Amino acid sequence: MEIYLPIAEMSVNVWLMAGLGVVVGFLSGLFGVGGGFLMAPVLVALGIPPSIAVASQAGHVLATSTSSVLSYGREANVDMRMGTLMAGGGILGAIAGVEIFRILRLLGQADLMVALLYLLLLGTIGGLMLNESLRALFRTRQGLPPERPKSKRPVWLYSLPYKMRFPRSGLYISVIPPLAIGFTVGILAALMGVGGGFLIVPAMIYILRMKASVVVGTSLYQIVITTLVTMILQAVRNHTVDGVLAFILLIGGVVGGQLGIRAATRFRAEQLRVILAVIILMAGLQMGFTLFVPPEDPFILAPTNG
Repeated sequence: MEIYLPIAEMSVNVWLMAGLGVVVGFLSGLFGVGGGFLMAPVLVALGIPPSIAVASQAGHVLATSTSSVLSYGREANVDMRMGTLMAGGGILGAIAGVEIFRILRLLGQADLMVALLYLLLLGTIGGLMLNESLRALFRTRQGLPPERPKSKRPVWLYSLPYKMRFPRSGLYISVIPPLAIGFTVGILAALMGVGGGFLIVPAMIYILRMKASVVVGTSLYQIVITTLVTMILQAVRNHTVDGVLAFILLIGGVVGGQLGIRAATRFRAEQLRVILAVIILMAGLQMGFTLFVPPEDPFILAPTNG
């Protein structure tokens, strides 16, 4: 069954889009990430302009993250204070990112920048995560204890001013690092349409050294707030949110997110990190692939939507 997307100015199969929402939602719940980093490359591969794909998938990220964070919240695995602080930085970053996105669209460079960011950022993060995850997995299979971080409490992190207690995370640190992480994720949410879980989860673990039990839930809580603000700003400022596409993806994401959370208990943490690293790496390469492959008809231009 075909349905017309008014902003993207094209027709798509509604069942294909709904199924895509379920699959990406499942992966989001499984890994504790928003899933936007995977959704955008697939939408682009299906012919949707990158700028439309990036903005419209925010509804899916919002749905899967909300569905998942409610489940983690019932188990008291969300640090509301840390998540709210990061979300504050995320909102500021989203405002800046949307304005950058608007300028890039006016210059006709938005789609190019989206593809480059996916290729460089996801390619780098995916490669690093894969290396670290494989090393941890090999050590586990050999019966060796996991590698301990060189410093459990980085001196620079605990020497910064404006300290605040985060009882749920077991931290007493400056508010500057969480705000900075949130701000960075907010910019990426606007430019790439991602929730930022692939970036914020490692940051919570390796930089802030939060308790592992609250990392995923707190990340998702921050993603919900940042993504909601980003979607509203993109719709108002850039008019790149296709409501029809966003709604279809959203419905599928709610269903898939719950299924992914249930499946997550069947995997070991090392296995999940390896799978996530491979998916991140492939998503970045897929989006970057569009930079080097010419369109089927080079004389057909993508819609500008205003």
